[in-house]
Amino acid sequence: MAIFLTKESKVLVQGMTGGEGMKHTRRMLAAGTDIVGGVNPRKAGQAVDFDDRVVPVFGSVREGMAATGADVTVVFVPPAFAKAAVIEAADAGIGLAVVITEGIPVHDSVAFHAYAVTKGARVIGPNCPGLITPGQSNAGIIPADITKPGRIGLVSKSGTLTYQLMYELRDIGFSTCVGIGGDPVVGTTHIDCLAAFQDDPDTELVVLIGEIGGDAEERAAAYVRDHVTKPVVAYIAGFTAPEGRTMGHAGAIVSGSSGTAQAKKEALEAAGVRVGGTPTETARLVLTRWESERVAAQG
Repeated sequence: MAIFLTKESKVLVQGMTGGEGMKHTRRMLAAGTDIVGGVNPRKAGQAVDFDDRVVPVFGSVREGMAATGADVTVVFVPPAFAKAAVIEAADAGIGLAVVITEGIPVHDSVAFHAYAVTKGARVIGPNCPGLITPGQSNAGIIPADITKPGRIGLVSKSGTLTYQLMYELRDIGFSTCVGIGGDPVVGTTHIDCLAAFQDDPDTELVVLIGEIGGDAEERAAAYVRDHVTKPVVAYIAGFTAPEGRTMGHAGAIVSGSSGTAQAKKEALEAAGVRVGGTPTETARLVLTRWESERVAAQG
């Protein structure tokens, strides 16, 4: 199984005919994603030939869904048009909108996230790498060839660290990897993914990657303590961040102990989560826990 995305998912790409949309649509198709259409009102009725698959272009998400049965959209439109794109998808009844676009104004993200909730649509992102269920489907920009199907679930604020942990744990493999993005406002959270992985019978261990700033990781720690029975291993980026300075795409301002990597580490460890000091150490912790779980299961 998997969470949020499977081989049955039918995917539209809003902004498919742009440069980034074209490049990543080709990569998603190569990973086995069932991309059923692109969306561009100015090119409706056209089609794009991706070597072994011709993908039609629709004038709207509603039109694409009606023609193909699509239930997922990946958004590659420029920041100024992202809010309208997500609202259009939500209005059409899409189940999942994966917003890759970076640089979206926070007030736009607040607006489209709130609107999507009223329509029953899940949003992942913005400013995220998307998600991948290896061997089944890939919605976004995560490289598909750095890991394999397996039984680890991964949820991460950081795209780069998503890729590193996927690669370092490739011998075990992953059920689903979700890059939720590191903007101040995101749709799907660590807690949403933890809940889904807890309910997924094919996920046996969860890796959580966080960053300095805010309290998302502290809230995730409380959720793990109260609701998650599966092993969780974590890494927090930003242990060497200077106090009081905005850091990276997370827009995280650390003041005193609030939002620091150390505070997040302590909260997670208090909930029974092992926290690595580096990505590689985190991978070693996962491998150790994985092996111990295998021994316990056999014994």
